[in-house]
Amino acid sequence: MSGPDTLPGERQHYILRVLRDEGRVLAAPLAAHFGVSEDSIRRDLRELDQRGLCRRVHGGALPLTPAFPPLAERQQHQSSRKHALALSAVSLLQPGNVVALDAGSTNSAIAAALPGDRALRVVTNAPDIALVLMGRGDIEVTLIGGRLDARSGAVLGAQALEQLATLRVDVGFIGTCALDSEGEAWAIDGEEAAFKRALLRCCDRFVVVAMTEKLGAVGAHRIGRRDQVDTVLVEADAPAAFIDGLRQRGVAVVPCPDTAA
Repeated sequence: MSGPDTLPGERQHYILRVLRDEGRVLAAPLAAHFGVSEDSIRRDLRELDQRGLCRRVHGGALPLTPAFPPLAERQQHQSSRKHALALSAVSLLQPGNVVALDAGSTNSAIAAALPGDRALRVVTNAPDIALVLMGRGDIEVTLIGGRLDARSGAVLGAQALEQLATLRVDVGFIGTCALDSEGEAWAIDGEEAAFKRALLRCCDRFVVVAMTEKLGAVGAHRIGRRDQVDTVLVEADAPAAFIDGLRQRGVAVVPCPDTAA
């Protein structure tokens, strides 16, 4: 329904749907769609922002960046979804690859799913990932040293960054807090983002593995530009409009198989 007689609640419901599917909304096209003034749309966006349902920006709005509790808590949530993504992720690896896995619950799932028949080498700043792989004799592990941030489960800081300077990685699964509609990867914490950017510079291939709630959102700190993202792995229920938008921008998007059945 569109036109000047639409109610604010109807417009806001539509706005939230577009935000979910496309990752952003712009005030001018919304005003034209509904036949109302841009001031009316800005009031809708302001109300949605105040209710914690979106984040207003100049000219429109973006989805909220997902909240990230401590790593131990995240590892207990949505484990079957992360396992499905992990199986898709490891299918991209070739024998002898050097693989980067920084700290994160999805990357912990990828570590657990790594095949043992490909002579893989893993570089990580996550002690929990190193522990998962330590008991396996089929994967060589390099653990980045430095200050351990207990909340993120990541080794960070100057010492960790210095060690990255000498590394070369074939495939980097770099944990991403948000992937916006332009195909740019984001993090929430500035120190983590600095490590991720340095790790990205070591990688021949950057693969984003993103759960659906991370799509279309942004964080405070950019990890990588669209032209630095080689492949995006998404869940089977990822919005088709979001996937199509990334593909039109030249990003390779691979939905993982639907394991719900």
